[in-house]
Amino acid sequence: MTITIDLQIATDQSVPAAAQFQQWAEAALAELDEDAELTIRLVDTAESAELNEDYRGKSGPTNVLSFPFESPVPMTPVLLGDLVICSQVVLDEANTQGKAAEDHWAHMVVHGCLHLLGYDHLQDDEAEHMEALEISILQKLKINNPYIEQGPVK
Repeated sequence: MTITIDLQIATDQSVPAAAQFQQWAEAALAELDEDAELTIRLVDTAESAELNEDYRGKSGPTNVLSFPFESPVPMTPVLLGDLVICSQVVLDEANTQGKAAEDHWAHMVVHGCLHLLGYDHLQDDEAEHMEALEISILQKLKINNPYIEQGPVK
């Protein structure tokens, strides 16, 4: 299986290297049996807020938005969809939660990729299942449980 990422950087913030996004997406998508492609767009707060309002009806920026793609016909590679990650929100959350920024970036990629695969967290049982998958995937990347907050970085 080959995962192809179209990485779009539309922010002035410092972001991880493309190879890291590749590693994180491959870990999250390891269950796929076929080649797949996705776009990861890294944005500023203004673009994130606009998309969050337009597509979720919520004001302000958010950490990650997932836009799954469902093709009406079979395609190779499989087009999974798009992730839009707000760099400033990720950095602010990492600091507030006492996490390494790269660990939080990894979590956002894994979380978003699972949404592209159809996982959700609207119901408690769905949330528990999705969180368990995230924890397991991140452990394979040697990243601690993202749901245990460490407190603000001082």
